[in-house]
Amino acid sequence: MANADREERPERPAESDGTAHLFRALGKQLKVLREAAGLSQKELGAAVHCGEDLVSAMERGVRTPQPDFLERADELLGAGGVLRAAKEEVREALARSRTRHPDWFRDFARTEATSVALHEYANQAMPGLLQTEEYARAIFTQRRPLLDDETVEKRVADRLARHQLFERWPAPTFSFVLEEVVLQRPIGGSGVHTGQLKRLLACGRMRTVELQVMPTGRDEHPSMDGPFTLLTPRGRGEVAYTEVQGHARLITDPDEVRVVNERYGIMRAQALTPRESLTLIEKMLGER
Repeated sequence: MANADREERPERPAESDGTAHLFRALGKQLKVLREAAGLSQKELGAAVHCGEDLVSAMERGVRTPQPDFLERADELLGAGGVLRAAKEEVREALARSRTRHPDWFRDFARTEATSVALHEYANQAMPGLLQTEEYARAIFTQRRPLLDDETVEKRVADRLARHQLFERWPAPTFSFVLEEVVLQRPIGGSGVHTGQLKRLLACGRMRTVELQVMPTGRDEHPSMDGPFTLLTPRGRGEVAYTEVQGHARLITDPDEVRVVNERYGIMRAQALTPRESLTLIEKMLGER
C-alpha cells in the first residue's frame, strides 16, 4: 500500500533538494519567535486557526507551514517580515515536493494530491494517512534492510506531509477498511500503539472520514490478494493502486478497477459499521 515499506532504491536527486532542511530551519525560527512572544503552541494555534499538534509538527520540521499560516504568524508574533519572507521559498518547495518522493511512489503521490475521493484497505499496517509520527518512525526504523537515519527522517516527513489532505477544502471523501489485527499489533511499543489508536479515533470522528474494522473472526473475505487504494482524481475516472513486496502499480484499466471496487464494496458490507468500529477502538483504549 501507499504506506508499505518497500526495499529502497539509492537516494535520488529529487529526494535531496534541501526541502527538508528548509522546513527544519523555518520551524526553528517559528519556535524562537513564538517563545519570545510568550505564547504556547496551543495559544499560537488558536490564534492562527490551527491545532496545537500542527504547530508542534511545523516547529519540528515534519509538517509544511503553508504560506497563509506564515502570513498570519508573522503579524501575530511581531516577526517583522521574517516569516513572510519565506513564503515564496515555501511555495516552490511545495511544488517540488510532488517530485521528491522516490520514483516508485511519484505516480501515486501526484494522483493522491488531486483526488476527490480516497478509499483504502489495509491488512498489515496502518495506512500512511492515518499514522502518527512515532508509528511511522517505528515502521521505517524496523524495516530490513536497515535505512540510515537521514532517510528515515525524510520518509517520516514525507508521510506526515500527506496528512494535509485532511485539511483541504473542499475536502476529499475518505474511507478506510482495516483488518482488526492491524489495530492489535503494537508497532513501536505500548506507548506508540496507544497514541496510534487515539489518532485513529480522532480521524474516524472526522465528518469526511468513514473508518471500518474487519473482524478477524469473519469466515468470509472477498479480497485475499493484499492491500489496495482506490482513488478518484479530480475530473478523471477512478483508479486503483497496489504495492506489494517491492512492486508498485497504478491501475487505470476500467475492468481491473471495477474488480477492486467490487471487492471493496463487499468488504465494507462485511466489516463493522463506522460507529461499531469507533466503539471497538474506544474499548481497546479503555475509554468504555
